[in-house]
Amino acid sequence: MPPEQFQQKLFSWFDNHGRKDLPWQRDINPYRVWVSEIMLQQTQVVSVIAYFNRFVARFPTVQSLASAELDEVLQHWSGLGYYARARNLHKTAQIVADNAGIFPQTVAELSALPGIGRSTAGAILSIACGQSQPILDGNVKRVLARFHAVHGWPGDNKVAGQLWQISQRYTPTQRTGDYTQAMMDLGATLCTRSKPLCDICPIADSCQARQMGVIKQLPGPKPRKDVPVKQLYFLLLLDKENRILLERRPPTGIWGGLWSVPEFADPQALQDWCLQRNYRIHASQALPGQRHSFSHYHLDYTPFLAKLENPINNVMEGERAVWYKTAEITTLGLPAPIKRLLQQHFTEDQNDEND
Repeated sequence: MPPEQFQQKLFSWFDNHGRKDLPWQRDINPYRVWVSEIMLQQTQVVSVIAYFNRFVARFPTVQSLASAELDEVLQHWSGLGYYARARNLHKTAQIVADNAGIFPQTVAELSALPGIGRSTAGAILSIACGQSQPILDGNVKRVLARFHAVHGWPGDNKVAGQLWQISQRYTPTQRTGDYTQAMMDLGATLCTRSKPLCDICPIADSCQARQMGVIKQLPGPKPRKDVPVKQLYFLLLLDKENRILLERRPPTGIWGGLWSVPEFADPQALQDWCLQRNYRIHASQALPGQRHSFSHYHLDYTPFLAKLENPINNVMEGERAVWYKTAEITTLGLPAPIKRLLQQHFTEDQNDEND
């Protein structure tokens, strides 16, 4: 199918059936498009909407995001996961703010900013700036891999290169923002991973995967690897004033920059840590173990709830460890499983006090 015919069919479908009322499709500018594209990485639209609305209500401009404390940015991101995205948003906002709040206008310059790849850069420039730039997010990869029967995992450099060439060929010079939105919409609503709606797809008649009967096999899956399991023990340590000890995690790595509870490889390490700090425990209990899955491993964790018998007399290391009142934890950037754990415990604890 010639690119012009492909575009015509796509535009006709989008004009009649495409989504045009998503929050980031209103008041379009590079900042709002950028925030939405970063949030939509690894996250479904239905989950992003509420986060996006809250985020841009608090940080309506790139300058307001740049001037905010990272703690507050992470707190507004808490629950979306992949927290490196939030840290990179903050870093990039500060860079753009130093440039009078003006985003770069080329793919190369945008891609040089923290957290922005080629596809995100193309989306920003096509949707917000009207440039003719191809994109290749997960939805578009699926549409093009099926339409041209491109076999193999799209994460492979050779397969990705082939899909980029196809995406470039079909990208129009007019209505580039609508085209980009339409391609993402097509993959999200019709050409879905499972149970694609081929009967109402505007380009189904020329879809090679459909003609070959290999729709379910494309795009090719990522080569499977055994997912390792990591075991940790979390310490929910309360002082005599019912404050909980939280530690700021290192700026990089899993949950980087967020506040969390002390963690240990085994119960003995937990006990040794308390002894080294002269923490005398008068009551403790192991809570039910839970699992939290990341993209590359499973985390099985057992929370230990403990209460101090003696007053706190040691000095914390810088600002990495702080005793927080229960009412204060809702204002912090916390990993989703830790947030759930604390909310569960403190809600129960407060209810017990009221009985």
